[in-house]
Amino acid sequence: MQGRYENSIFFIDVDKVVPNPYQPRREFEEGPLRDLADSIRQYGVLQPLTVSRIEKETPDGLKTEYELIAGERRLRASKLAGLSQVPCVIRVGDDSKTKLELAIIENLQREDLNAVERARAFHRLADEFKFTHADIGKKVGKSREYVSNTMRLLSMPQEILDALSQGKITEGHTRPLMMLVDRPEEQMVLFKEIVYKKITVREAERISRRIAVDKARKKELLPDPEILDLEDILHEALGTRVHIQKKEFGGTISIDFFSQDDLKEISELLKQKRVGNPNAKINEYIESRKEEFVPASSSVEPASAEELVNEAVREEIPENIPVENIENVEAPVDDRTEEEKKKEENGAEDLYNIKNFSL
Repeated sequence: MQGRYENSIFFIDVDKVVPNPYQPRREFEEGPLRDLADSIRQYGVLQPLTVSRIEKETPDGLKTEYELIAGERRLRASKLAGLSQVPCVIRVGDDSKTKLELAIIENLQREDLNAVERARAFHRLADEFKFTHADIGKKVGKSREYVSNTMRLLSMPQEILDALSQGKITEGHTRPLMMLVDRPEEQMVLFKEIVYKKITVREAERISRRIAVDKARKKELLPDPEILDLEDILHEALGTRVHIQKKEFGGTISIDFFSQDDLKEISELLKQKRVGNPNAKINEYIESRKEEFVPASSSVEPASAEELVNEAVREEIPENIPVENIENVEAPVDDRTEEEKKKEENGAEDLYNIKNFSL
């Protein structure tokens, strides 16, 4: 039986070919599928599908079906094109696990599989076949580090994974987001900024780096509760991250902003005192602890709040608008060089280590 089918191509009725239950791909974009259907109408199916023959006992007798191992996209497009039969290569003697392995690896070798589908496929090979990351890399022609970094994507919230699958963010944006995996609130804020503000990969990396460094600094120093209260007041009033750093004489206030428009808008807000006059709170705090900021013997006056506030912030991103409701969205720009992207694919290092972020 095996010799009969080996290396032979058969034309099989499309209604006898059933989907592969192990198919790693979850989504088939309608546009590219229609483009493939148009091509099939003109040129036919150029690459045969791979199937396995299954015989089932039914009340009407023995029924033969052909289960897809590889080629579901071609099968769907062939149906759209109105074909009644498709060319197939029949594999025999494969058990269910072999079919699963073949299906996953065949799909992984395709260029149009998105990052989330790729991560899930790697996970299945590791979980169900107990393959090491190095084994998976050898089977699909990638490095061990590439496989490990890709599988880490699955640790992110489903909302981010959905946006990545739908092309609302690029795979490059996952690097800075992964840096904040242990800070879910900050991670979601950055994610929404990427989607709404179209922040580039490099901009997102700079923000993530600043948050990570700030986290390390706060671990080293026991924060002053009053300083934290003031940071919360300013954060609530301005709608962005605010950091107050007390020094031996005075201190500094850092306010995040992401564009020139943000800078102008917050300047107007401060002038018009539409944010509840946060300067008064800062001045009140400085006055109450004046001796700590300036020694009694010094003639230096403490810096005013307006002098301390030397940056401005962005407008607050609406919190109640789900990302999935954004229509006709274009993915933010992945502004990394081709060399940087190739380095990521080759997996020469841990991509989510902060020291590897571009400046």
